[in-house]
Amino acid sequence: MTTPVCGVIFDLDGVLIDSEGLYYRAYSDVLKPYGVTVTREEYEDHWIAQGNGPEYIVAKHNLPISPDEMRQLRSPIYLHLLEREVTLMPYVHEALGRLASHCRLTVATNSYREHLDAVLRKFGLAQFFPRTVARQDYQKAKPAPDAFLTAARTLELPPERCVIIEDTYKGVSAAVSAGIRCIAVPNDYTRRNDFSQASLILPSLRELTMEVVRGLLVG
Repeated sequence: MTTPVCGVIFDLDGVLIDSEGLYYRAYSDVLKPYGVTVTREEYEDHWIAQGNGPEYIVAKHNLPISPDEMRQLRSPIYLHLLEREVTLMPYVHEALGRLASHCRLTVATNSYREHLDAVLRKFGLAQFFPRTVARQDYQKAKPAPDAFLTAARTLELPPERCVIIEDTYKGVSAAVSAGIRCIAVPNDYTRRNDFSQASLILPSLRELTMEVVRGLLVG
């Protein structure tokens, strides 16, 4: 009997690449002219866990720019850091190599297309991800389910045949809203996030195997 096709959907930031610190530095540079400093705790809580950092900081300090304008100002600073300093998270190539011959793989990220594509080129990951989902490809950002539902359609699979790999509370919430099982892989910036809704928590991608994926699939 033929084994049903399955899909694995990876988040980008904090799962495939070690980029949360770069985002923190980029936003810090944007806010410096306004005399605003964001603490590491604020960044972890409002930007990473909740996904509403610009909205939070604009309201807190009554800044004369909108949250979207703040994101636009951050984008070229972050891209500069990304191209020069970003590194892969541990065991990325090993995990992708284990899964690629058994599953359809894609990336679904809140990051812009130019950031995603720059990473795939830099680290030679495009071979694992024939099609990907960036922020321009769906309507509402995580924690809304749009990114992951779009990713499932991209893989031409129903949600119940997919598993998501995430590192944040907002990402896990998006997966749950999409009706897709989720594995949380926390990092240094997200260890305090609430992962109670995740189907499984792994210490790193080293433990991400086909046996683990199959154990979470429905049907």
